[in-house]
Amino acid sequence: MAFNAPPSSDTPKISPRDAAIMLLARREYSRHELEERLTRKGHAFDDIAPVLDALIEEGLQSDERFAEHFVRGHVLRGNGPLKILSGLRSRGIDKTLAKEALAASGVDWYSAACEALQKRFSGPGDSAPEKAKRLRFLASRGYESAHAYHAIEVAFSDE
Repeated sequence: MAFNAPPSSDTPKISPRDAAIMLLARREYSRHELEERLTRKGHAFDDIAPVLDALIEEGLQSDERFAEHFVRGHVLRGNGPLKILSGLRSRGIDKTLAKEALAASGVDWYSAACEALQKRFSGPGDSAPEKAKRLRFLASRGYESAHAYHAIEVAFSDE
């Protein structure tokens, strides 16, 4: 019967650069996310900052590229601009950069809200409670109230 021995103290520790590159090989990360992950792996902040600066200079890490990927992925999931903006901010992306990434996506949020509503519901709702349910759904997806009210009026009008 074989078992894994605990790592010995003389096992070479992976460098912060190698750990960051291994993470970036799987998906895009914001600088903030990389800092958190590397800190959790036991690397000192004084060792992490210069490594991340070098990765940015080499073009291996980019908050702009991360924001573009994040926006694209969340639009495909049916999320609205408020939820996407919040997600970017929680991952350490500057508010200006986050808004630029949303604007660069070219998404028509009114149409996106209509599509999200049509995927989830079969009609606009006949009663006030049913319409309120649809509005709450769109709000939970991160759509602004103007998008949600537009979707309620327009999404099912061509049936």
